[in-house]
Amino acid sequence: MVSNIEILIRLALACFLGGLIGLERERNKQPAGLRTHILVCVGATLVMLCNIFIFEKYKGVANIDPARLGAQVISGIGFLGAGTIIKEGLSIRGLTTAASLWVVACMGIAIGLGFYSGALIATFFILVILIFFSKFEYLFNIKTIKSVLILKSVNSEGQINVIENKLKEFEIIFSNVSVESAEDNLIAIRINLTKSKDISINKLMEELYKLEGIKYVQILD
Repeated sequence: MVSNIEILIRLALACFLGGLIGLERERNKQPAGLRTHILVCVGATLVMLCNIFIFEKYKGVANIDPARLGAQVISGIGFLGAGTIIKEGLSIRGLTTAASLWVVACMGIAIGLGFYSGALIATFFILVILIFFSKFEYLFNIKTIKSVLILKSVNSEGQINVIENKLKEFEIIFSNVSVESAEDNLIAIRINLTKSKDISINKLMEELYKLEGIKYVQILD
């Protein structure tokens, strides 16, 4: 049976390691931050401690799987992760935070089992991934340009899809598509673009002007 001192150590370690991951997310203004990650890690640790307690108490009396509750934590944490994922137009934010919640739950399970080396090593790698790998993402994204595309078009069915298909031909990432009424029975369309520096602005505008119903095109850097 796990002693009270060991229980205290495991729950305290869950607070500390879960808090390290949570601090990084808090620093980046993510929806699930310090407290959320600590609670998830402590909760997963407590579940495994309950698992061990039940197994020790009833072993030899009933057939009990000591990993059963832990498996439910791993699958059940999805509801919390889903709450951190935000869809903005055609782009999605929060996937990394959802993944960090899931892995923090796994850390809690490891701590609850007393698998300290696994939890500590995992924490190190998680922090490296969250903190330092973002620098590599920045170096990759520096080769791209963020712009805003503004168009005025005839209000015809399927026109947005036609414009989006043209952007896809140029391999341009787009998001936050908004449509408003404009003068002369036209619609004003605003789209956020992320494009490679190799793509010619003039060529893109020329191709958009060729689309049927397009009356005005402007790209703001």
